[in-house]
Amino acid sequence: MRKLSFIVILFFFVVVAMAQENPHGDKLTIDCTVCHTTEGWKFSSATSAFNHNSTPFKLEGQHFYTNCTACHTSLVFSEAESGCISCHTDMHNNTVGPDCEQCHNSKSWIVENITEIHQLSRFPLVGAHTTASCSDCHKSASLLEFEPLGVECIDCHQQDYLATSTPNHVQSDYSTNCIECHKMDAHEWSASGINHDFFPLTKGHEIDNCATCHTNGSTEPLSPDCYSCHQSDYVSATNPSHQNSGFSTNCIECHTTEPDWKPAEFKTHDALYFPIYSGEHNGEWDNCIDCHTQPESFSVFSCIDCHEHNRSEMDSEHDDVNGYSYSSVACFACHPLGNESESFNHNATNFPLKGAHVGTNCLDCHTSGFSGTSSDCISCHQANYNQAENHASQNYPNDCLQCHSVNSWEESTFDHNATNFPLTGSHVATECAACHSQGYAGTSTSCSECHQSNYNETQNPNHLSIGISSNCEDCHTTNQGWEPALLSNHNDYYALNGAHAAISNNCYLCHAGDYNNTKNSCFGCHASEYNSTSDPAHATAQFSTDCTTCHTENVWKPSTFDHDSQYFPIYSGKHQDEWNSCSDCHNESTNYAVFSCTNCHEHSLTDMADEHSDVSGYVYNSVNCLACHPTGKD
Repeated sequence: MRKLSFIVILFFFVVVAMAQENPHGDKLTIDCTVCHTTEGWKFSSATSAFNHNSTPFKLEGQHFYTNCTACHTSLVFSEAESGCISCHTDMHNNTVGPDCEQCHNSKSWIVENITEIHQLSRFPLVGAHTTASCSDCHKSASLLEFEPLGVECIDCHQQDYLATSTPNHVQSDYSTNCIECHKMDAHEWSASGINHDFFPLTKGHEIDNCATCHTNGSTEPLSPDCYSCHQSDYVSATNPSHQNSGFSTNCIECHTTEPDWKPAEFKTHDALYFPIYSGEHNGEWDNCIDCHTQPESFSVFSCIDCHEHNRSEMDSEHDDVNGYSYSSVACFACHPLGNESESFNHNATNFPLKGAHVGTNCLDCHTSGFSGTSSDCISCHQANYNQAENHASQNYPNDCLQCHSVNSWEESTFDHNATNFPLTGSHVATECAACHSQGYAGTSTSCSECHQSNYNETQNPNHLSIGISSNCEDCHTTNQGWEPALLSNHNDYYALNGAHAAISNNCYLCHAGDYNNTKNSCFGCHASEYNSTSDPAHATAQFSTDCTTCHTENVWKPSTFDHDSQYFPIYSGKHQDEWNSCSDCHNESTNYAVFSCTNCHEHSLTDMADEHSDVSGYVYNSVNCLACHPTGKD
């Protein structure tokens, strides 16, 4: 009985020991028979009942055919990670993140919807970008790395901006925000892709040929004033004759941009002259010549051309009117507003009613009667002046028309350009309060008063650290984006002489947009010229990289190599002007220590032998030539 008990206890310890030595780790709790049989421990998918899809990692696509040990490199299955990057090498070198499933799936690495995926990025592809090759923008040696790029047009199209000559974007100070003129969904830079919203090409302006307006072949900005383009239309107009009648050259007073200038309405006729769009004459005429019968002078008008059929009645009605006559002048004198009864014509006074005054109640202005009413704005608008912010405290002028129009208070007529700070560039569209935050009187005109934070925060280059002047106008204009900018004291940092001075207006050629890390040695900028030079080959001949030893800052040619004092006189003495190229003497381009005299002198070998017959050890070769003739003389 005790023997049996011992066997049971022994079996228990063996089972426990086996459990502790589980090669799959203590986290695998499924029964061994799910994967193994009693015939052997070797796993067989044919006999195994284990379903990998019951785990958090379902076997889909290529994973279904993958050998278990390819992922489970050890027998402890819990050690296998489910992230793609744990098994698959990141060919993109961590430039697109570790989530492979954003682009790939388990069926294939091939990405067939890259454009659709790109639409979810911070730079959706539209227009010409939809057909561009990835490598056009994402440049890498493997074509598999996609470093984040800037999303502003100028980040990629700086060279297009600089190279454009019609029009010249740099000289014309065009904005570097390309979408102000170009459409992102266009497939070309040409006219059909231009965003002309700054002057909408609609209705009568809906044209296909830029040269219709840009007549001199240049697409420089044109004046938006109608008359600047349509002067000939104004001069040639005959019905009515605009020029003879002294019509305003502000075309929009009467016309819209509809084709053929029609319909046209002279709406101010009612307020300035006579009501024809309102009152009893509204709808009773078709053309200006109905009343203005002399097109050459629209100051002439006729009432009786329309009313002559009522003459008998008019004569009868006016038989008690002293001085009555049936004439247009008499009609207008008594009926200035076209009414049957007499009407007062305010426009005949020294205060014609315009803008907001047209609909104003008479008693609003004539509170103390009609005689002697002042025409000064402040006499009616003192309360508006007192209530307006800063007007009284800043001692604003009380002549309202200096800043406001008669149409509304919001329509400002203040001419900032008449002050000692004319508005140019970006200042034109700046809100007044952005500069006059403490009121209008005494506002400083110094750039740094408003832009000190821009100066402090600028890192390319760091204005503070290199001591650039805080007087912004020394380098910048008022153009948007502070560009283009010129460093007038560039010579304090790096002297621009010769050819460098000629390109001083194109900073990008040397700085390439990085003003903090620009190399300041000749070779730093001109390594490509050094490496590509073949006559002589600078790199293979190991010429000095200090370009100034041979060249000047003006031009590469002519260059001056001090061959005479260092080696052998070729610019003076008998060899002067007797050679054309370095290779005439140095016939091994990779080793300029090798030279030849006999290439030129060999035709006189016999003579040389005779002349040196008394020279001990004479040999006709280049080394011996130089040994006896180190200065090239006889």
